[in-house]
Amino acid sequence: IHWYTLDRFNNRTHRKLLIVDGHVAFTGGVGIADNWRGNARNPDEWRDTHYRIEGTAVSAFQAAFAQNWLETTGETLQGEKFYPEPEPAGELDAQLILSSQPNGSEDMELMMLTAMAAAKEHLRIGMAYFVPDDVALQQILDSRKRGVSVDVIVPNSLTDVPLTRKSSRYFWGSLLQAGVRIFEFQPTMYHPKLLIVDDVWSSFGSANLDERSLRLNDEATLNVYGKDFAKTQIDLFNQDLQRSRQISLEEWQARPLREKVADWFASQLRWQL
Repeated sequence: IHWYTLDRFNNRTHRKLLIVDGHVAFTGGVGIADNWRGNARNPDEWRDTHYRIEGTAVSAFQAAFAQNWLETTGETLQGEKFYPEPEPAGELDAQLILSSQPNGSEDMELMMLTAMAAAKEHLRIGMAYFVPDDVALQQILDSRKRGVSVDVIVPNSLTDVPLTRKSSRYFWGSLLQAGVRIFEFQPTMYHPKLLIVDDVWSSFGSANLDERSLRLNDEATLNVYGKDFAKTQIDLFNQDLQRSRQISLEEWQARPLREKVADWFASQLRWQL
C-alpha cells in the first residue's frame, strides 16, 4: 500500500478464470487450494461447482483475463495465440458479464436485479456470501409479492467468514416473514454462486449477492439460457437442499440476545462484506 494507491487498495479481482489455448474456459467458485481437493465429504472439503465452457464464449473469458493482465503488467495480449478463430460448440446461448472498478460494477448488480425481476414462478439462489443491499432485498421481496417461490441456500457455521454469516442473518427476518425459504448447507462450507430464474435461465461464476461483489471486486459471471441446462442446475440445487437445514422464522426470532447484537454489529459492515 502506498499513498498513491489508497483509493484502490480495497479493490481486488475475485474472478475465477482458467483459459486453455483460447479454446476452453473454466469458471465457477473453485480456487486453487486444499479446500477444493474433495467433494464436500467432510468439513475440510468445500461444496462448490465449476464449469467447463467451449465455443465462441471463450473469447470473452480470454478478454476478461487480458483486462486484468493489462492492469497488472501493462502488457496487451493479442493475436491468434490468445484469440484463435472461435468455433461453435453447442446450442446454448451464453453471455459473460464482467464487473470492475471504478466504473463497471453496476453492470453485475443490474444484471442480477433484472434477472430477479423477470422471475415468474421460482427463484433459486445459492450463495457463499449472501448479504444483499436494500435494493436487492426489496427485489426479492417484490418477487414474493408476485407469487414467486424463493429458495436460498447459504453456509452454516462452517463458513470461512463468520462475520459475513452474522451480517447476512440480521436481514433474514423480512425475507422469512415474506415466505422466502432459507436453508443452511450442513456438511461443510458452501461456496457456489448460483442464480436460477424459473426453469430456463442460470447464472454462475465468481459474483456473490453481496456488496463486495457488486461494489468493490472485479467479477465474472456467465449467464446461460436454456431449459435443458437449467434443469441440470436445478437438480444440483435440489441435491444441496437435501443436505441443508431450513431456518424458520421462529428459530430466527428466538436467537439469543448476544447473537442478535452481534448480527446487528456485523450488518453495519455489510458494505465491506
